[in-house]
Amino acid sequence: MLKPHEKHHEETIVKRGGGKHKHDEHGGAWKVAFADFCLALMCLFLVLWLMAARNTESLQHIMTEADGAKTDQGKGVMPEQVGGPRGSLIERFPMPRTGNSDAPGKQLASGEASPEVSATAAKVTYDTPADLAALSKALTQMSAEFGLSSNLESVITPYGLRVMMHDTDHQGMFVRGSAVPTDKFRSMLRKMGQLFSHMENQMLVVGHTDSLQYADTSYSAFSNWTLSSNRAMSSRAQLLAGSMNPESVLQVVGMADRAPLNPKQPDAGVNRRIELLILTTAQARAVAGMFGVPDNKSALNEDIDTSLPDVSMLQKLREKIMPLEKNSGKAGSYNEARGGQRSEPRNGQGTGQRDGQGTGQREGQRDGQRDGQR
Repeated sequence: MLKPHEKHHEETIVKRGGGKHKHDEHGGAWKVAFADFCLALMCLFLVLWLMAARNTESLQHIMTEADGAKTDQGKGVMPEQVGGPRGSLIERFPMPRTGNSDAPGKQLASGEASPEVSATAAKVTYDTPADLAALSKALTQMSAEFGLSSNLESVITPYGLRVMMHDTDHQGMFVRGSAVPTDKFRSMLRKMGQLFSHMENQMLVVGHTDSLQYADTSYSAFSNWTLSSNRAMSSRAQLLAGSMNPESVLQVVGMADRAPLNPKQPDAGVNRRIELLILTTAQARAVAGMFGVPDNKSALNEDIDTSLPDVSMLQKLREKIMPLEKNSGKAGSYNEARGGQRSEPRNGQGTGQRDGQGTGQREGQRDGQRDGQR
């Protein structure tokens, strides 16, 4: 028998670890928390961007005073893009279209007038001073309806009606330093577009600025030339939005500060303006001829004109002159041949005979005198 202390026991294996490691308490939960943080941050930025895009018009009104002057009018203010909210990298530009934007129906993307409007509306031509005076009176009444009677002036010239829409000390036509028109000026231009839609005349749209320069004066930087051109193009877009025919615009020009109305004060508000020169039919044809094919009937003065020659008349004149040139050429060559063959031998023979006779007589006389002396 085995003794109690001699009972068989299984062997016990004891495994001792090397201790806890340094990062054993960390798991993968931090990755989930970081992903949730990034998602929340992205949602925050998305909400801020949507709020900025929704409040575009309110931000524009906040940055613009009631008189159309920008609150920050310091020197070198860069213009703000049309419709672009602050903080947005997307530039938004107005697209010109034909027709009243408030009217129902589809707008024509090609810029052509509606067939219904063109069929019912009768075109009017303003060529006489009386017609231009009536148009000037209508534009003056229209400016008074929008409270811009002090901003519009019109003068009848030999070339047509000159309409000047300029800034004043209390009211501006555009946001200062940009091509964004104010609400009053935009509404008046669209109303003018409806009036001009019945007009047969063509016009020049000219933009002018004051003498204040931008801070960056490099050649490729934004300057008064760019600003005046952009304002002229913006005015054209508003006229087209008022259902004016695109063919009514002959030229769009930007003149910067080269033609001020008040030269003594180049930075005056009256120098910042948009001019519409409504040309007469003859003057529009002359301006178009300056840059295109000259008209056969446009004369510069009594002795000089720009008429092109008639091809048939030139051909007949050429046929009359060519036979005379051929005959005169043949006669001249025949006379030269005869003169070269006959005149030279005659002159040579006569000279030789005279020289020989004179020499022989002199020698004979000398020989006779010598013989007599001997």
